[in-house]
Amino acid sequence: MTFRALNQKYLEPGSQYLMIFGIIALCQPWNLLLHRYGLTLTLIGLIAFMVATKIPRPEQRAEGSES
Repeated sequence: MTFRALNQKYLEPGSQYLMIFGIIALCQPWNLLLHRYGLTLTLIGLIAFMVATKIPRPEQRAEGSES
């Protein structure tokens, strides 16, 4: 498995989930620690997503083509 495949399978969705968790942590009023670091989690997820989307996706082979 190449880095590009790992990026598509784990890094992009992981950074999206981190952004969503950061927004939820920022909006909830019960846990002060989560509320305090919610914006930081959202920004880290955003930066990770921006970096992950710059990595090109693996090439898809067309069916029936010979290599």
